[in-house]
Amino acid sequence: MAGSLNITAATVDPALLDLPWNVPLDEWSNEHIAILPKGISRHLVRFANLSGYVIAIKETTSEMAKREYDMLRTLQRMDIPCVDPVAIINNRTDEDGTPLKAALVTRHLKFSLPYRALFSQTLRPDTATRLVDALAVLLVRLHIVGFFWGDVSLSNTLFRRDAGAFAAYLVDAETGQLYEGGLSNGQRENDLEIARVNIAGELMDLEAGGRIDEELDPIKVSSGIVAAYRSLWKELTGSESFKSSERWRISQRVDRLNDLGFDIEELAIKTSDEGTTVRIQPKVVDAGHHQRRLLRLTGLDTGENQARRLLNDLDSYSATLGKAGLDEEAMAHEWLMRVFEPVVRAIPADLKGKLEPAEVFHQLLEHRWFMSQNEDRDVPLAEALTSYINDILRHRRDEATVIGPPTETISIPIIASDAGTADADAEADDDDDWRAKV
Repeated sequence: MAGSLNITAATVDPALLDLPWNVPLDEWSNEHIAILPKGISRHLVRFANLSGYVIAIKETTSEMAKREYDMLRTLQRMDIPCVDPVAIINNRTDEDGTPLKAALVTRHLKFSLPYRALFSQTLRPDTATRLVDALAVLLVRLHIVGFFWGDVSLSNTLFRRDAGAFAAYLVDAETGQLYEGGLSNGQRENDLEIARVNIAGELMDLEAGGRIDEELDPIKVSSGIVAAYRSLWKELTGSESFKSSERWRISQRVDRLNDLGFDIEELAIKTSDEGTTVRIQPKVVDAGHHQRRLLRLTGLDTGENQARRLLNDLDSYSATLGKAGLDEEAMAHEWLMRVFEPVVRAIPADLKGKLEPAEVFHQLLEHRWFMSQNEDRDVPLAEALTSYINDILRHRRDEATVIGPPTETISIPIIASDAGTADADAEADDDDDWRAKV
């Protein structure tokens, strides 16, 4: 019964007690179930509404639930992209006292989708490649901290849009193992082979169902993770030798890693006995270089590619207004108040669940660029925003809580107005209109 439940959680949400834990998960009523797209899983997984957010519930053994819960918490502390563990539910019994399986509860990652939900008709080759590239980045990050996944696949990953690319998040960690001394080359290659085989199988499954483009080759795409992984791993961990007179190559290596979105916390530099050559090798590599810079300057927590795009717009804003020499923090605050926040506030309430704000801003900049190219003029941001809302955003499916499979789009007519941006910046001069300057 509910009174005998054993709930393990860092912070217990009392609303957990209101869910029907005395009923097998496959018999839960629609009153509690949230209908969201999900990937393939060896365990039964259902989504439920809890205190204004969505949780994923997986029935498994008590030992596996505890192991995965602890592993996810450890990966979170290491800043690895993964789902948020909420609780373990043990000692479940039905009305007759028959024991039920334990349950692992995780928070559903908002604006994320399983790979099967990232296409409406057929999976195009470029989309499949971007998914595999995102998974390669995640796998490298896991291997750097010494985590052996053991079941790498698209199904065990969630994806969020990240400025034209995708960011991958680990979902299933029950087969994973963390090694303090790091992974051997054999362990890394084993994970990589598992990934290649699983991805090929998943894409072949879609191919059998007629859900991928005819030009997409499952074997070629799945092999792409091997090339992407090795290229990134070499760039992040490989050593490099050069003449001592070419010291600029040290900064070049650091810049290259920053461009990939990684910071270097330690760099080993060795000179030869003759003093003529220098050998460098990154020792500690941390992802999220642009994310942390944007968070420090503006407080915005975004994806890495989104952060890079927003920082580029911030730099462009500074250059356009001739304020490039101003304090970076002050300039970022002005851009946030006069450009980013007015755009977010201008999105109609019924469309705010389509995409997260940073992705909306990125797509708006893309839309503005295409408009300017097509019309051979500099299109103001406000004009591009109206066009983007009515012509693009309104016709997207909702990705905050996608109800699937989507069958149609319901459009609610609204009157475009500038009223939503009238109070864009109470601190700015009344004579200045941000829309005319960016």
